This record gives sequence, C-alpha cells and structure tokens, in this order.
Amino acid sequence: MDKAITGTDWLRVLRADPAPRHQLVCFPPGGGSASAYRELARRFDSGVTVVGVQYPGRQDRLGEPAVTDLHDLAERIAAELLRQAPVAGLSIFGHSMGATVAYETAVRLEQGGQRLGALFVSGRPAPTFDEPGRLHLGPDDALIDQLALLADDPASVAVLREEPSLAELVLPTVRADYQAVETYRHHSAAPLTCGIDALISTEDPTAAPEQAAGWRAHTTGEFRLHTFSGGHFYLDEQSGAVAKVIGETLR
Repeated sequence: MDKAITGTDWLRVLRADPAPRHQLVCFPPGGGSASAYRELARRFDSGVTVVGVQYPGRQDRLGEPAVTDLHDLAERIAAELLRQAPVAGLSIFGHSMGATVAYETAVRLEQGGQRLGALFVSGRPAPTFDEPGRLHLGPDDALIDQLALLADDPASVAVLREEPSLAELVLPTVRADYQAVETYRHHSAAPLTCGIDALISTEDPTAAPEQAAGWRAHTTGEFRLHTFSGGHFYLDEQSGAVAKVIGETLR
C-alpha cells in the first residue's frame, strides 16, 4: 500500500499532512541544507507533505564527509526513497546543484519502479551542460567571491572573510559541493516519463532561460518553463509564487 514518507537522516519532514495527496521532496542547492525549504514548505495548502533532503556534511550531519560525486549522491538518496516505496503522490524539486541531484535521483527512482508525478528543476541548465569552472581547485577567496556574486545580499557573505573560524567550518562543504557540480558529467539515460517544470530567474548568472529550456529533451511527458524576476536565489523572495507554480502542476 502507498504510504507517506517518514523522516530519516537523509529525509526531513518540513510540512506534514495526515492524508497527503501529494508529497514533494526538495533537494537543496550547493552549500545548503534541508532547512533551506522551510519557508517554501509553509506556503502549501493542506494535502501536501514537504520533505527536505539533508546531505552529509552540514548541520546535524556536519561530522560526516560531504559527497563529491553527484551520481553517488543521487544513488544514496534514491536508495533511501526506494526503501520507503511505493510512496504515494511523489514529486521532486531541486534548486541549483539540487536540480541536477533531483534529476539523477528521478532517473533512478523511475528505474526502480517508483512512479513520479513531476520533476521541478530550478536555477540550473539541463544536465548535458558541462560546468566549465574549477573553483573547487582554487583558493578560499575565489569561493567567497562566487558566493557573494550569487547572494541576494553580498554583505551577508562578508562574514566569511571577517571570521576565519566560520570560514573553516563552512567552506569545506561548499568546496565539496562545487567539486561535485564541476566534475559532473551526464550519463546517457532514457528520458523521464514524468513531466518536467523548469524554473529560471531573469538575472541568474549561472543559467539562462535558453539553457533551462534544454530540460525539455529529458522527458517524454509535459514540459513547462517558468520565468521569475530576480537573481540566482530568487526563491528566497518568491517562495509564494514558486509554491503556486508547483501546486498548479500537482493539481
């Protein structure tokens, strides 16, 4: 019998529902954690359970080594979800690095017999895009510069220069995530059968609308492209609008 997702080390229930019609698993961006989606989870109406993925190497999993291979990360997450299968009304969402991990997880879930309602990918080119950067091999200052470029408020990143002890705590996981993204290469796979909704913002320096449109090739189902104003982390300011897009697709 289909059932609701239960919390584990990998899966954190951010919004529970006693009788969910839809269950949305959210994959954080690089450097992020499951709690990044608390505000998005709050925006949904009844009937939707929202779960955040907790990658190793952050928050209460800080003592575990971060995973530096996106294929390996997706294998582990898919295995965790398949252990709970069949999951009722399952769809998945990922932003930035999380979009690629969500896609790779979706491939493995469909191969494992788990039906998906939809895949939502945000702020990331289609998986055939090879990231040209090699920030993971560079100095800490270059990583901090990149974080400042992407942040809605660059001043919020300045603390990493002012507090070396904080940088020592945060930057190893950020570097590991950049390594995972920059070394990722897409492996040939059959298109997903679930629909894909691609979400992109107008001022994102990491992905353009035409790159987001490339996700169309990775599904035999419906494809929709949604554009929002803002930068790379537009979701922080537009969680309500994003939840509305997701909710309309789920319905």
